[in-house]
Amino acid sequence: MELFPMGTYDVIVVGAGHAGCEAGLAAARLGKKTLMLSINLEAVAMMACNPSIGGTGKGHLVREIDALGGEMGLNIDKTFIQSRMLNTAKGPAVHSLRAQADKNQYHIEMKKTLEKQTNLDLKQGEVVDLLMEDGTACGVVLKTGAIYRCKAVILATGTFLAGKIFIGDSVFESGPNGLAPSTELAVKLREYGLPMRRFKTGTPARALASSLDYDKMIPQEGDREVVPFSFMNDELEKDQIKCWLTYTNEKTHDVIRANFHRSALFGGQIEGVGPRYCPSIEDKVNRFADRKRHQLFIEPEGLYTEEMYIQGMSSSLPEDVQEQFYKTIEGLENLEIVRPAYAIEYDCIDPLDLKINLENRSIDGLFCAGQFNGSSGYEEAAAQGLMAGINAVRKIDGKEPFVLDRSEAYIGVLIDDLVTKGTNEPYRIMTSRAEYRLMLRQDNADLRLTAKGYDIGLVQQDRYERLLKKKAVVDKETQRLKKKIISPEIANPFLETRGSAPIKSATALIELLKRPEITYDDTAEIDDERPAMTKQQQTMMEVQIKYEGYIIKQKQQIEKFKRLENKRLDPEMEYEKIDGLRIEARQKLSKFKPLSVGQASRISGVSPADINVLLIYLEKMRRSSKNA
Repeated sequence: MELFPMGTYDVIVVGAGHAGCEAGLAAARLGKKTLMLSINLEAVAMMACNPSIGGTGKGHLVREIDALGGEMGLNIDKTFIQSRMLNTAKGPAVHSLRAQADKNQYHIEMKKTLEKQTNLDLKQGEVVDLLMEDGTACGVVLKTGAIYRCKAVILATGTFLAGKIFIGDSVFESGPNGLAPSTELAVKLREYGLPMRRFKTGTPARALASSLDYDKMIPQEGDREVVPFSFMNDELEKDQIKCWLTYTNEKTHDVIRANFHRSALFGGQIEGVGPRYCPSIEDKVNRFADRKRHQLFIEPEGLYTEEMYIQGMSSSLPEDVQEQFYKTIEGLENLEIVRPAYAIEYDCIDPLDLKINLENRSIDGLFCAGQFNGSSGYEEAAAQGLMAGINAVRKIDGKEPFVLDRSEAYIGVLIDDLVTKGTNEPYRIMTSRAEYRLMLRQDNADLRLTAKGYDIGLVQQDRYERLLKKKAVVDKETQRLKKKIISPEIANPFLETRGSAPIKSATALIELLKRPEITYDDTAEIDDERPAMTKQQQTMMEVQIKYEGYIIKQKQQIEKFKRLENKRLDPEMEYEKIDGLRIEARQKLSKFKPLSVGQASRISGVSPADINVLLIYLEKMRRSSKNA
């Protein structure tokens, strides 16, 4: 094949899914000439699985992406058709926003944003190889023979790399949603010695809306008061559509059990590892044999389509069996499947081969993001794409990497888990993974991260000023509440109506607001001096006041964590020469080259005793240097 040059860029992004979109936009917005290449432009921000954004833990990521100047939150606010805040019966640390999207409109709006972005070119083309010079990635080769050169490459290939679809005995090469797979690039990456692995995921069938019986299902309404994902939106008003809840039953399970032998999952055709937290329906029936039913949600895929997504029912069983078991479910007795469920297997990299800035350890200038890194989910992909885009630019500019640690953001937890601990299955963010989740709430993501985004040049002036105003309003009102004194005569009748204990002496209003049964809105009855506040401002203030004691304790925990994170390690440190380190610790530390003692402590195979040895060694080196 004849090769021919077609242009030069600063950054080239391979893939235009959720990781690719954030990576390309970040690089372009930071002033770099950027090229995004997609195997098919219909794949731009494609929702190949669930047509939704957010959810438990994932909603935190979207808020953080938005706070840093990313696009996902803004895009879902434009295109949602139902919005719900999850886990509201629990504390604010685990409140998580989730929105059902019009999946086609989500794609259209994101594609339009990319097309309008200064410094960014979006092109359709299949990348089949990397250009390499002295172990450095410096461009890409397309299937047509076109060559594009650059200073940094970002791989965001999603599930396209050596993609293979499984529907019963039918096995064929394909990317998600029937699009072409990327096979030649997969071969090349293995030839370059990258530690590749096979993961798999799946998606349920789509059914025709008119074939469902909604009287037999439980309606799921959106929230009356919509909370936006983006901090740039104070409120959103939109007519929302319903989703529906129904359940499998013993008949469903009997059909599935009788056909285990026809499942690609149990038949041995699938070699890739799937996510434990999101198993296929046949896996659920097999693993949880005592369960009488499993819930599933029926979710519209958009306003201008009749397709309904059957959440909770992914499968690799053949089409005839799918039709049988779906029709045993209440409300689905007459369903018409328009797209069958399938499993998809794909190549991804072992994330332990990545640095904390998402650059590959063995190929200089090659950054990696999204499902290519072994993660799962649109939100995890977008978060990594944003960070890869930022760090590719900083690499080109000779600046220090932009890194968020575990105490600063869920994004920090996500990336640190991947590159330090690794993963043996598609990685999904969860609130339980964050040690400091009370500080990493979704309501304060802008407070934590927007100034950082402003400092690196991704957050624009209007967003930054909006944050400063929010902080000023919250601080001023908090101080006023501390000074506002309420007498027992005024407070006690009010407290009685709320089932709250009376006070015996005059009390600051802020003390009443600390009570769990009293909300800031409630206090309007006894406080006529309240200023106008947005819902965002009010939420942030109220959470800070009510959870002040817990927040103080968590800040103390973070200070201890920071002490280890701030003990920097020389990437060229010779661990083999440190007496007292176990052999495994020496090998792991030499391989991963941690940047801090904190990161070293999270590497599998490095024990607390090894960390103590390391701390003693560092102290000896410090004293030796001081006395020199």
